[in-house]
Amino acid sequence: MNVAEIFQKGGVTILPLLFLSILALSVIIERAWFWTSVLLKEREIVNRVLDAARRDWATAKEIARQAHEQPIGRFLYSPLQLENADPEMFRLALEATADEELSSMRRGDKVLEAVIALAPLLGLLGTVIGLIISLKSIRIGDIGTASTAGVTTGIGEALISTASGLVVAILSLAFYRLFQGLLFNQVKVFRKAGNDLELLYRQHWLQQASKPL
Repeated sequence: MNVAEIFQKGGVTILPLLFLSILALSVIIERAWFWTSVLLKEREIVNRVLDAARRDWATAKEIARQAHEQPIGRFLYSPLQLENADPEMFRLALEATADEELSSMRRGDKVLEAVIALAPLLGLLGTVIGLIISLKSIRIGDIGTASTAGVTTGIGEALISTASGLVVAILSLAFYRLFQGLLFNQVKVFRKAGNDLELLYRQHWLQQASKPL
């Protein structure tokens, strides 16, 4: 069965399912591009900022500023742009930016959640409608006769919508779980990078405080 036949025999819910599949696909492509960019660049950004911070905080600040298009760059730049911040303010800036960046990484999740929930229901609705249409004209006396052959075919065609809805939901769920796993990993990356940067800043702060006036 080709795509044209699926649309022809899928029933009234096949168009909403097509819309949901396009919606899910657009989110999946956008998020896949986003996560690919993040994963390819963030380790280098973290290492460069931390290495620079061990020698010169102005250089570390500039490196983080140049990486401002990346979430990890914005995260590290947020406390570094503060002037003469004490360690507590430095930590609060890291925490506030981490919450904001991790929240923005969840973009598209609600769309995929909606598709996962709605696609199977729409598929089931299409099947039920198809069954009603197929069975409404059959009479008790026709059961077992050649006149029921068309009903059997109609029932088979009605199941197309359920299968389509399940395919859309399963694919959306697979990518949704993948993106959730990547987000969970980002929490660990942000925590480690933030802790390392905060530790270096506290050491720098103590050194500056211990210098004679």
